[in-house]
Amino acid sequence: MKLSVIIVNFNTKNLTKTCIESVINEGSSLDLEVIVVDNNSKDGSVVELKKLWRRYKNLKLIENKENSGFSRANNQGAREASGEYILLLNSDTVIKRFSFKKLIAFAEKKEDAGVVGARLLNPDGSLQDSCFHFPTIKNAIREYWLGQKGLFDKYAPKGKDPIEVEALVGAAFLITPKALREVGLLDERYFMYFEDVDYCRRVWAKGLKVYYLPEVRVLHYHGVSGKKLADSANQWRRLIPSSKIYHGTLKHYVLTAILWLGQKWQKLVK
Repeated sequence: MKLSVIIVNFNTKNLTKTCIESVINEGSSLDLEVIVVDNNSKDGSVVELKKLWRRYKNLKLIENKENSGFSRANNQGAREASGEYILLLNSDTVIKRFSFKKLIAFAEKKEDAGVVGARLLNPDGSLQDSCFHFPTIKNAIREYWLGQKGLFDKYAPKGKDPIEVEALVGAAFLITPKALREVGLLDERYFMYFEDVDYCRRVWAKGLKVYYLPEVRVLHYHGVSGKKLADSANQWRRLIPSSKIYHGTLKHYVLTAILWLGQKWQKLVK
């Protein structure tokens, strides 16, 4: 099998259904499977997902008895996967035409590819920020204290050609066979947040590269799946431990101070 698409669902019943159907339709000419991992949804998702499971032979459903987090749920799906390539796909996305074939064709041409990501679009068709520079202390100082914009926050490359980037938003995240062998799966210590940046950092550490492929376009209802997984009251509670895992506790607090003071400084000098 060429491709396994992993979708984690948590209380996004209607969006997930739309996402699955876009994947099935787009992949009709490709040997693929869709694996949906439900993280103990309470909105009737499983009932609807079982209806789709009965309709599509290449759809698998994993039902968790608890919310195991984004990274662990993706890894559950990946461990059940038969595909040569694995695409981690957010439940709040819609796949556009020829996306899978273009992603795989590009990855097969680039022997050093570890991850390949698509151009993300907002529901109105506008460009969505989908790339990162690594969130280092150096980049935080350069952006928030020295005025060098575009080094810390997410950004969206505007060109039409494929480019190397440090890290990608994990909404549509193709992992190559070489990365699966040499890097492995997501770090399950991250309940959510930072798992995509962490994976890209590990890809680069193994001598592989992360590519942004703008000709592949994916509609992304930005943040809907994340907000469901960790509602606004819990987002900071989830973000802080993930930041401590990624940076280490000391660097996390140093970086937080730099960002907070830098934002205050920017307001003073405006």
